[in-house]
Amino acid sequence: MNGGQTRDAGQPLLLGVRHHGPGSAKAVRAALEASRPRVVLVEGPPEADSLVPLAASEDMRPPVALLAHAVDEPGRSAFWPLAAFSPEWVALRWALEHGVPARFIDLPAAHTLAWERDEEDEEDEEDTDEQDGDGGDKDGEDGGTDAGAEEQDAPGEDVRVDPLGVLAGTAGYDDAERWWEDVVEHRGAGKGDALAPFTALEEAMTALRETYGSGGCRRDLIREAHMRLRIRDAQREFGDGVAVVCGAWHVPALRRRTGVTADRALLKGLPKVKTDVTWVPWTHRRLSRAGGYGAGIDSPGWYAHLFAAPDRPVERWLTKVAGLLRAEDRTVSPGHVIEAVRLAETLAALRGRPLPGLGEATDAVRAVMCEGSDVPLTLVRDRLVVGDVLGEVPDTVPAVPLQRDLERTQRRLRLGPEAVERELDLDLREDTGAERSRLLHRLRLLGIDWGRRAASRRGTGTFRETWRLRWEPELAVRTAEAGVWGTTVPAAATAKAEADAVTARGLADVTALAEHCLLAALPDALPVVMRVLADRAALDTDVAHLAQALPALVRSLRYGDVRGTGTAALAEVAAGLAERVFVGLPPACAGLDADAAEEMRGHVDAVHGALGLLADVPTAHGGRLRARWRAVLRTLSARDTVPGVLRGRAVRLLLDEGELAQDEAARLMGLVLSPGTPPADAAGWIEGFVGGSGGGLLLVHDERLFGLVDRWLTAVPAEAFTDVLPLLRRTFSAYEPGVRRTLGELVRRGPGRRHRTDRAAAGAPGFGPGVDEARADAVSPVLRLLLGPDGDEGTRGKRVEVRR
Repeated sequence: MNGGQTRDAGQPLLLGVRHHGPGSAKAVRAALEASRPRVVLVEGPPEADSLVPLAASEDMRPPVALLAHAVDEPGRSAFWPLAAFSPEWVALRWALEHGVPARFIDLPAAHTLAWERDEEDEEDEEDTDEQDGDGGDKDGEDGGTDAGAEEQDAPGEDVRVDPLGVLAGTAGYDDAERWWEDVVEHRGAGKGDALAPFTALEEAMTALRETYGSGGCRRDLIREAHMRLRIRDAQREFGDGVAVVCGAWHVPALRRRTGVTADRALLKGLPKVKTDVTWVPWTHRRLSRAGGYGAGIDSPGWYAHLFAAPDRPVERWLTKVAGLLRAEDRTVSPGHVIEAVRLAETLAALRGRPLPGLGEATDAVRAVMCEGSDVPLTLVRDRLVVGDVLGEVPDTVPAVPLQRDLERTQRRLRLGPEAVERELDLDLREDTGAERSRLLHRLRLLGIDWGRRAASRRGTGTFRETWRLRWEPELAVRTAEAGVWGTTVPAAATAKAEADAVTARGLADVTALAEHCLLAALPDALPVVMRVLADRAALDTDVAHLAQALPALVRSLRYGDVRGTGTAALAEVAAGLAERVFVGLPPACAGLDADAAEEMRGHVDAVHGALGLLADVPTAHGGRLRARWRAVLRTLSARDTVPGVLRGRAVRLLLDEGELAQDEAARLMGLVLSPGTPPADAAGWIEGFVGGSGGGLLLVHDERLFGLVDRWLTAVPAEAFTDVLPLLRRTFSAYEPGVRRTLGELVRRGPGRRHRTDRAAAGAPGFGPGVDEARADAVSPVLRLLLGPDGDEGTRGKRVEVRR
């Protein structure tokens, strides 16, 4: 080996790098070309040695990550992310291109995952002790899932330090990223001595380790002991042709001469679990610090650009920015790019920087292309500075059978994973749309939240669904974890649904699961869920629980109808549940306080809406249940022991159903608003009657109701007014602005004085007594269009009757 790095004969070539640093990556490539080692050792889990050849595959496109998870507990996992500009990735690719062995030398993932599990158990025990009043000192270690990061331990004698931050501060910089760009990224790898940057970094890190020791990371001492043992093994096999690529922080410890016995003693007795390791796709966004990655960087997209640009990186970057802004319909010309380049170079000269960096480029974009606004810069940062690049791995990568089935299904449905969030509209009447919907619902049932439901902007029919999809690297862990339930997505989702039904805590959980089974089209799981549901419903005597469960069941009937799923058993359970609600609701509503009454009103509304949907489902129970429900509402409306908010709500629902005439509703309101009723109870009745959707329009169009409320409100005694005001304010503040404005005008004019046409009779509730034939004739063509040919035959030659 040749090169300028100072070391004794037989010592390995130690290349200290910054994780995900493009300058370090270029320097590593230049150093390896100059030294031509016989073996390359890289910081990473040794269990992944067999996966190294896959890095040479044409289908492997970084960013990717090594994923290690415990076999018996797949949710316990760790990642080692690698981007195209990561020095470790460059070292692996160089070794594969030159036929040189490449191996990982960090602490095995088997120890790392077991260590984190033991630490979490200790923290749980200490938390319990502290709650019992017998707490001790916490170890404080952070067992994060991004194992490429420096694990953080609670500082003991050492002080937790940021090496780059200390070096930047020593050099007079207040920003470690800017210091790194100046001394490494702008230096120009490959010029002069290829090993010079590593020599300089090693000297700096040696000084830091002498001052700060392990820097607050006591686990690093164990990791470094394992690295030294692996390096010694490689030296015995390859002599002095060993090159090591690792974090610069570890270089002084790897250079230090220690005994084999001492290193093995540090590793003795470490916990261990059985692990599996594979490659998974990663994203630039997950490489950023904002994503929670401990060894992350602020600008992965910018670093990828610096690594890939053959020359003129600033000019090329500003051209990219201009293209993005033009795609967003902003006026950006080539002249803007030229002027932005000049400004970035001028700013770098004024600030004493060797070349313009991201800060200068951003300031130039703001001033020249964005006219001083920071709003477009948010887009630039999201799309370019960070970016949504998603890596790819070949099909030959080891994976659990469930992952393979998911990938096949994604290809068949043309629904590939993407790092950027996108909206997907599905029409369930189409085969492809229905299959995509089933896949997404099954994955959600398995805890793989690739998609989340969103409100559809194209319609409100039950045959349409809208999803927002974004694939996150962590979903690979969720897929491995879900692999214990089955080898295919349908089988795994079925097994998971059955298990969830048995372990569900409440009736509402089981009904929600039944709905999910229908959405996911899991007919094999439905019998088990329905059996559990029937048993729970028979034993549960809480009316509130029954009322919560009924809407989900009825929605399931509707969804089952749309998807062509048999729901006869579900209809029987829904009918039995509704009957139990009818029996138990009146006594459950008696003697409730204000909060309980408000909660019960929500249950009444939910049951009413559910029964309305049930009437549209072709079952034998729809009409009979609706009639029974109306009888329950009449009972609630007439029972004095029921709180006013519930009595008023029952009257309102009967009125909306056409089961109560307006005169009768006005009579009931008059009785409630009489002087003998306590003001608070009367205010609750008003809230129940005119609160919610459409309540304001009742007062706008029915002057009798409006007059009753007006007269009652003006007659409330002063001492009781402050008690009823919050209820009334809550009621009327929920109305639409236009409704509130109209009510204000009516109050200003006073009851009985609203504007009318000459044909309107005095005292009529907002409408004239007769029919305006000219206006009726104008509506007739629209009615013929809506009613169709049969309706047209029935109305031809006749005047359409318009009722008030």
